[in-house]
Parts: sequence; C-alpha cells; structure tokens
Amino acid sequence: MVKGEERFWLGPEGGPYSIFFEQGDEQEFQNWNVPAVIDTESWDIEYSDRNSVKFTREASISNASGTVFHFDIERTVSLLSKYDVSEVLGIDIPDDLQIVAYESDNVITNLGDQEWTREKGLLSIWILSMFNPSPETTVFIPFNPDGEGVIVNDDYFGKVPADRLIVDTNDNMFWFRADGKYRSKIGIPPGRAKELCGSYDPERKVLTLVWASLPGEPGIYVNSNCGEQKDPYDGDVINSYNDGPLDDGSILGPFYELETSSPALALQPNESEGHVQRVMHFEGEEDDLALIVKALFDLEIGDIVNKF
Repeated sequence: MVKGEERFWLGPEGGPYSIFFEQGDEQEFQNWNVPAVIDTESWDIEYSDRNSVKFTREASISNASGTVFHFDIERTVSLLSKYDVSEVLGIDIPDDLQIVAYESDNVITNLGDQEWTREKGLLSIWILSMFNPSPETTVFIPFNPDGEGVIVNDDYFGKVPADRLIVDTNDNMFWFRADGKYRSKIGIPPGRAKELCGSYDPERKVLTLVWASLPGEPGIYVNSNCGEQKDPYDGDVINSYNDGPLDDGSILGPFYELETSSPALALQPNESEGHVQRVMHFEGEEDDLALIVKALFDLEIGDIVNKF
C-alpha cells in the first residue's frame, strides 16, 4: 500500500502577503523559506488514543508586508475505517480492497487583539498530501462547468505542456501527469472546485481520493503565486503539484501532491475557522477499483489509465 504524507501549512506562499519570503526579498527559490512552526518545530499533543491524535500549537508569523499574526492551531488526525469511508463517500466498498484512510480537522484561532483584514493580508489553512509517483500515475480533478472565470490555473512554474495537462470538457475533468519528472502545478479556483478529486497508479493498482470541506458559497482564497500579483485573493481551492528537477538539476523528491485550502481567514480576535481534509487509499484488483471510479465520477477506469 502506498502511504501518503500530509503536511499542515499556511498560505499564501507568494505575493505581497507571503509568509514564505521575508519583506523586501525577491520571491525566487533561493529566498524561499518555510516558517519553522509548520516545518521543524514540535507541537504539543493534547490527547491521543488508538484512532486519533490532537496536536496544538501557539505561534506568531509575519508576512512580507510586515503584518504579524498571533494565533492558535488545533489539528486532529483520525483514522477512518472501511465503514467510515463507505459512509463518507455514500458507496459500497468491495470486500477485497485494502484501505488506508484518515481525516484531519484543522482549526485556527486569532489570538491577537486586532481583526485580520484583507488590506494587511490574510492567512489560509493549506493541507498538502505528498504521494509516491510512478511513470503512469494520473491525477484527475472534476470541475464545475457552470462556474465563472478561469477553469484552471496552470502557470505556477510556467505553462504546463499539453502532454501533461488535459482539460476535458466532455467529462468536466482535469487530467494531470504525476510522474515526478517535470516540475509543474495546477490550481482550481473556487467557482470551479468540487469536494472530491483523486489519482490512480495502474502500476501499483492504487486509487487515492482526497476530499475537502468547501464553504456553502465560494469564498475568497489567498493567491500563492510568487512575485507580483494582480489580485492577492485570486487564489485556488485545490492544487496538484508534480515534482521534477530544479534549474540546477537537483530534485526535492520526487513526489506529487494533492492539496486543498480553506478560504482566506478574516478573523476577529478569538474567532476560529477550520478546514477538514480526508485522504483515502484503495489497493486491489482493477475491476474492484473500477467500481469506485464509476460510482463516484461516472468514469471507466480505462479512461484514467489511457489518458496520457
């Protein structure tokens, strides 16, 4: 079974309100720095049992415009049983499939004495799941055809080539190569995003699904593009990243990611907001995996296998 690794991060990554670049620094990779609280520092364990653990942490972070945020983080990670997954997805799970699934419930509370405002920059909860790539792994992300504006943002690290990204307006689906060989990233804006997306690795016969809590009405989302931005709140709900060599030939992984984000957090003092993500891995015979793909996405599994 391929195991996913989930990172708790905060956005935005780039732009005037970035928390990954110091104020005044050019937003290039050599200046990029992950805040220690979401990278190297330890968190407190408030409680744990055989199925879940709750982490807490109080922290302060400054953005690239000089705004300081003081906040509390609560993060509860819980294992999901096969029954839980069946209930969450609303489908029957074939008996012979192996499952590893978990949920993370992430909450931020403003501990400062000032309201967090758009004019000074806002944070978001950003959950990134990192998975093992293979030459044939394909990410598939449904989109809302009736939404307004851009369908997909595909220029985070330069335009994604046509042989790595397909916008399928028949099935209302994005197809994205996740082979760990070409650094690229796509994003789905709030008017187009749906709760569920996934990937399939036919080599290992592993289907991965990611579910995210979305607000009832599309909110504003922080823009994580680095450098100058037309709108710091023209951001994405769902992202997928494919790792690959950097300019100097080095590589971070390789890995690929499915990422989800909360809306921008305009919090009053002592106000809290949360974001929930669920990751579900299924491994087994392709015929059994095909039943899940058909039930949830009305797709044949061969549509995924043969897309690239």
